[in-house]
Amino acid sequence: MTFSEKLFKLRKQKGLSQEALAEQLNTTRQAISKWENGQGFPETEKLLMLGNIFEVSIDYLLKDTVEESRENENGYYVSKEMAEGYLLSQNKVSKNLALGFSLLIFSSIPYFLFKDEPITFTLLTIIVAVLGIGTITAGIIKEDRYSLLKKEMLIFDQNALKDLKMRYEEIKSKYTAVMMVGICSIVGGAIFFLIIKKEWVDVDLLTPYTPIFIALIGIGAYILVRTLSIIDAYRILVKNEEHVSTINNSLMKKVKKKINDL
Repeated sequence: MTFSEKLFKLRKQKGLSQEALAEQLNTTRQAISKWENGQGFPETEKLLMLGNIFEVSIDYLLKDTVEESRENENGYYVSKEMAEGYLLSQNKVSKNLALGFSLLIFSSIPYFLFKDEPITFTLLTIIVAVLGIGTITAGIIKEDRYSLLKKEMLIFDQNALKDLKMRYEEIKSKYTAVMMVGICSIVGGAIFFLIIKKEWVDVDLLTPYTPIFIALIGIGAYILVRTLSIIDAYRILVKNEEHVSTINNSLMKKVKKKINDL
């Protein structure tokens, strides 16, 4: 293992965040991040302090060694294969969730198309809504396979983590424009219904176009749920410390609230 990999491993074993370690070394979190990414090297004084904090020799820190067993690491080790499997699974889950929510929105369209045929629009509404609920349920079931990755502190090989970070930034950049299309689609549909509610225009003139704007909202919902789910999957891996801290803080608040209620 290289120095950067050892530093990352030792910090995880000790249960320290980059901020906590930086405070002990009287340096910045950015410096710790650079050292762990192999973009810099600490001065001698800091190396001595690292040796004292992690109870290892300077010789161990400086010499490249064969990677040791991860049995004692403080966290759940995620291999590159597991990370790829999780991302692939979340891609499928995002499709199910996005399609499911869209179908639920689309289920209101038959009413406007077959308003004069109660049996027809009722049956179509039920069928489309059931399909939507079933699709969402299928997505939730698939998501449970990797639920552990969303709850535990994760440990990665440094090269795998670097690759995930690069892809995360690329995905965010790529989907920003796509998300804007989804937002505009939903806003466009919402404005249409606002106009109807406020009766700014003759309602009878606009009513025939209602299915179109419902479909517009459904398409926007599909785009947003799909893109946000994929981005969030990468975020959970790349920003694991922040994600777990947020969950823990949320749980602590709930526990304290229950205790206060008692």
